[in-house]
Amino acid sequence: MYSYLALGDSYTIGEQVPIHDNFPNQTVQLLRKQQFDVADPVIIATTGWTTDELAAAIREHNIHESFSFVTLLIGVNNQYRGRSLENYRLEFVQLLDQAIVFAKGIAKNVFVLSIPDWGATPFAEGRDRETVGKEIDGYNAACKEITRDHKCQYLEITQSTREHAMIPGFLAGDGLHPSAKEYEIWAERLAGLVAATLKDK
Repeated sequence: MYSYLALGDSYTIGEQVPIHDNFPNQTVQLLRKQQFDVADPVIIATTGWTTDELAAAIREHNIHESFSFVTLLIGVNNQYRGRSLENYRLEFVQLLDQAIVFAKGIAKNVFVLSIPDWGATPFAEGRDRETVGKEIDGYNAACKEITRDHKCQYLEITQSTREHAMIPGFLAGDGLHPSAKEYEIWAERLAGLVAATLKDK
């Protein structure tokens, strides 16, 4: 049986959607349809977490087992709180190194998702959307560079969140977080990457 560890923040737990509709659980459901025997995902994520808070939570969970594959999606709250990109880079490297350890040291079995652009959502009404978008782009550029340097896999989902940010049905009731419909897009892309990687063993 394959095992899956999902690390992140509100976008990983699926704030405001039923747990079976978040992207980790939808990914598992899609993999099972492809005849992969995958256990329910182990999720370490909480709304509002920054990189250092996720790192602290990982230490507190004291995980000793390894996993067939790992996802990591973190950084939006660093940007939201106005933390420096340099700080993000430093702490993201440490998280990615830890994720690779959890994936039995196999870097290609770690999948990093890009950070959604909350500035495109109704929640950002009255904010400087252009600045938020540029800062998110900066974070994602760093995220992508570090991910590729570590030989992990990078999944771009930011553009989808921008395209669907104002379309009814793609957001949860808070006008900020994705709905199950948006998570389905991520899950389909992720499941495709995971399936190809697992078959390649």
